[in-house]
Amino acid sequence: MNQGSAPSAAPAGSNGHVVALCGGIGGSKLALGLYRILPADGLTVVVNTGDDFEHLGLHVSPDLDTVLYTLAGWSDPLRGWGRADETWHFMDSLEALGGPGWFRLGDRDLAMHVIRTRWLQRGETLTAFARYVGQRMGIHAHILPMSNDPVRTIVDTTDGPLAFQNYFVERRCEPVVTAIRFRGSERARPSPELSHALARPDLAAIVICPSNPYLSIDPLLSVVGTRTALSAAKAPVIAVSPLIGGKAVKGPTAKIMAELGIAATAQAIAAHYGDLLDGLVIDESDAAQVPPLGIPTEATSTLMRDMDDRRRLARHVLLFAKNIATDRAAGPGRPWQATAAGVMK
Repeated sequence: MNQGSAPSAAPAGSNGHVVALCGGIGGSKLALGLYRILPADGLTVVVNTGDDFEHLGLHVSPDLDTVLYTLAGWSDPLRGWGRADETWHFMDSLEALGGPGWFRLGDRDLAMHVIRTRWLQRGETLTAFARYVGQRMGIHAHILPMSNDPVRTIVDTTDGPLAFQNYFVERRCEPVVTAIRFRGSERARPSPELSHALARPDLAAIVICPSNPYLSIDPLLSVVGTRTALSAAKAPVIAVSPLIGGKAVKGPTAKIMAELGIAATAQAIAAHYGDLLDGLVIDESDAAQVPPLGIPTEATSTLMRDMDDRRRLARHVLLFAKNIATDRAAGPGRPWQATAAGVMK
């Protein structure tokens, strides 16, 4: 069975639909784990589009494409982004003619951007395109952009404001970050499909994947109405910390936190999401940080080296969510105690 195929049996701890909030490389690993253990049609992945931008006349959606390629089994396992078996003839020719080479578009990947741009130019929504291309790629999960309205992440730095891709790719995250804002978020709204997913009566869990909270999840939460809909959902909201031992596995999460004067700790991740969370999963190396968190917390290995790790963590998160839902249904007065071995009541 390839990476893109969906299993037919639900995992222990899952009795309904799951919504996952996701950025790119880090978050897509857990999204794939959830996809591989949930039944067909059992998962909705809501993807950050604050990274989207126009490049060479094309609408590029890096996080959306990373999730699509990952769930379809088309992604490059070494880079973590883009297509497997990619070639770069287009980029070589572009640079030879003096074109910009700082943002690399592979020959296989180029087809996605061309088709998406044509869809949007004829008035289709980004959600409609994601549904169409996901079906063409054989993906059974629902892949939803965070909004059909444009929201663009702007990183304020000591070198001035930078559009996300200029900060992240062109400048390689080197400038010191002073603030992050989301242009257009005050006008953006969730799509009807996203609103429907969060209002499903069979919703069992909402999982915030271990994506960068500031660059990948915050743009999604900045869309007017999304955070309210998440808080009103009947399912527990569980975040998986992107930190392991105070460091990010990949990307600038810890660097940005330091530059914003925030300690790279599980407590800081919990405080950042605030009352949105019903539970937090942290790495076992951070288990000593459990007592002060103030919310149900579970410590386990969150490092996802391979498919077995992705599936294991996905099962762990869903069982944790089910335990929280069960405890909530049982009424107040049942405090939680988290240990590295699991959550105990």
